[in-house]
Amino acid sequence: MSLWMLVPVSLPVFIITGIWVVYAMALYNQHVCPVHNWLYNESCEEQLPLQRGPVLCCTLDNIPLISKCGTLPPESCFFSLICSTGSFMVMLIGLLRYAHVVQKHQNCVLNTAGLSAGWICAAGLIMVGNFQVDFAKVLHYVGAGMAFPSSMLFVCIQSALTYRLAKTKEDYRFGHVRVVMALLALIALVLSGVFFCQESFALQHASAIFEWIYCMLIMLFYGTFAVEFGGMSGDTLMVLSRGGGAQSFSTSEHKTEVGGGSNHQQPESFVVL
Repeated sequence: MSLWMLVPVSLPVFIITGIWVVYAMALYNQHVCPVHNWLYNESCEEQLPLQRGPVLCCTLDNIPLISKCGTLPPESCFFSLICSTGSFMVMLIGLLRYAHVVQKHQNCVLNTAGLSAGWICAAGLIMVGNFQVDFAKVLHYVGAGMAFPSSMLFVCIQSALTYRLAKTKEDYRFGHVRVVMALLALIALVLSGVFFCQESFALQHASAIFEWIYCMLIMLFYGTFAVEFGGMSGDTLMVLSRGGGAQSFSTSEHKTEVGGGSNHQQPESFVVL
């Protein structure tokens, strides 16, 4: 087994643990209401951080959305760190997955689209983490608008690529698992978006819960790449150095060997490089 499998495993472990720690900090500082709280008011006589007692008065500003949990310090500092680190890991996993598909099959439009979707998601994640919703709402929503749809597109593309690369029954079963995860994530994303636009307190609270479910599913989906990355080697990284043209590069090398290294093969080699 290759140590590269630790990269996709570490992403969900780090992100899921991190955002729950941020939620715990926000809850401790009374910046958001608990997830189990379903009672909200139009307004409160006293702001939530200043309230004391077992019964809290909550408004829409205190709904435990993931972004809301990371809005105020000190949890906002950890939230920014988690999103920035997670963004880098998402880019790395997307790049390694791209090289893995090229090595096992060949490069295709679907594979390139998957890499692009993953990197757009990473860019949106940085914006979400570093532009808090209460202080830079437009930039925060732009980042969210990039991260959520592109992450959904990424898992759909990777589910399709799993079937394209499948050769055994176990591979197809693994593809089924990814499709189920992608469908559950899509349902959670749609419900979260629909409920978020409603005026009902209960529905907006449900939106926050589905947002948490969606993020958990996406992170667990990234973790499934440990199966492919377990067989990854240095040859996979060489695919990146060749510009993703593993098949054409090998063909060119074969021609050069057959031709005995003659000069008329050099232009083709330079083009490939």
